[in-house]
Amino acid sequence: MKFAQCLQGAILVSGLMFVGAAMAEGDAAAGEKIYNRAFGRGCGTCHDMASNPNLFESVKKMSRDDFKGVLVNGRNNMPKAMETIMGLPNVKSAGLSEDQAVDALIAFLQKGK
Repeated sequence: MKFAQCLQGAILVSGLMFVGAAMAEGDAAAGEKIYNRAFGRGCGTCHDMASNPNLFESVKKMSRDDFKGVLVNGRNNMPKAMETIMGLPNVKSAGLSEDQAVDALIAFLQKGK
């Protein structure tokens, strides 16, 4: 009986890990679309220039809340971006909340190009 319970537990944990990995991969894919489509030209239009913060590096240094704060409120020359992100067709069709969109963008940036 104990072996069967252990086996069931192992299968459950494996399944949860697979689902979690698939969700993270899906988040990164959604985040990539956000990165490439925000403001029509994509975040990289400004952030891939040496004079502006590199988001792939910035996300390593900022907390999630600070990152979201910049998207919501803007900073320096960075305009408010959350409304634009939430208006993207892929965000709308996926029914993402603001938090889910932020998490997807962070997942993509953490994954790297």
